[in-house]
Amino acid sequence: MTLLQTLTWLVNIPSVIGNEGRICTAIAERLLPKYGPDVVERIGNSLVVGRRTGRPLVLIVGHIDTVPDQGQRSATVEDGRLSGLGSSDMKAGVAVMLHLLEDPNVLLGPYDVVGIFYDKEEGPADENGLVQVLARADWLADADFAIVLEPTDLELQLGCMGGINATVSFLGTPAHSARPWLGENAITKAGEWLAQLHLRPPDPVVVGGLEFREVYSVTKAMAGVANNIIPGRFDLNLNYRFAPDKQALEAERALRLMTAAADEVRIEDLSNSAPVPSGHPMLEALMEISGAVVAPKQAWTDVARLAEIGVAAVNYGPGETAQAHQVGESVAIENLNVAMANLVTLLTRE
Repeated sequence: MTLLQTLTWLVNIPSVIGNEGRICTAIAERLLPKYGPDVVERIGNSLVVGRRTGRPLVLIVGHIDTVPDQGQRSATVEDGRLSGLGSSDMKAGVAVMLHLLEDPNVLLGPYDVVGIFYDKEEGPADENGLVQVLARADWLADADFAIVLEPTDLELQLGCMGGINATVSFLGTPAHSARPWLGENAITKAGEWLAQLHLRPPDPVVVGGLEFREVYSVTKAMAGVANNIIPGRFDLNLNYRFAPDKQALEAERALRLMTAAADEVRIEDLSNSAPVPSGHPMLEALMEISGAVVAPKQAWTDVARLAEIGVAAVNYGPGETAQAHQVGESVAIENLNVAMANLVTLLTRE
């Protein structure tokens, strides 16, 4: 298959988060003839493909799930672009991974290249399939380098933001809406704090020469039981994206300081940031080969999980960040060819 045919094939296999069994099986069946059953390891609906032979170990990593279907059609090609659910995020990257694992020059090159195809990336952090993979196949922590083929517009995006979701609650006293002075409105109690948050600009933080932008965003709000009752409780979800200069405890302290005006704050989930790698020979080589723009990852990706087990990892993929999760999601076909050529050069160069 060509890269375009492979991407078309992948997009036409539905793999909405939680329903990755079919695509996992299809990828396994495609790679089994080349690798054999002892080298294609299935872990739930994730796959680890490749073996160690003593050469430096390099991981290529990508998730096989998509966000829920928003009415997209089967894969279509027009004006040099392929459209379809998951085309940019991140089946374009998965297509490149498959071709790298099938390339005889890569297999005979100076590295043991191992592919990780994992499920449930688009959901809660604690259900992410890479967690189970790294726990079961603990030898992956011996890797010298990892490339996560998330959509980056062919940029080399280094590090990643961490994230916290917290329930921030303002408490009042219910009352009849005709006599509001007998109670306290929990929604309007939060008004001054919300107004300050609305006007708060992103906070630039420079790490490793790259500027990350820390932001606080209210993403949900819940209050009220009836139209004629003053609400006694107002719950908001506050999403905090923090730069790689902070880890979990420091980020949580910053969030609690930010929400000091609230009556209750409950941390719901937390994902660590990833450091900006520097000086790694494979990173330097990929920068030279690709000539790619080097940028910060203004989001969270699984480079953070790899960093936690001591593996230097970068984000580099053919997908387009602005296309992720869009109804009309698409990807430039030429991006696949560029990513493939650069990564083949990287993985075959002595």
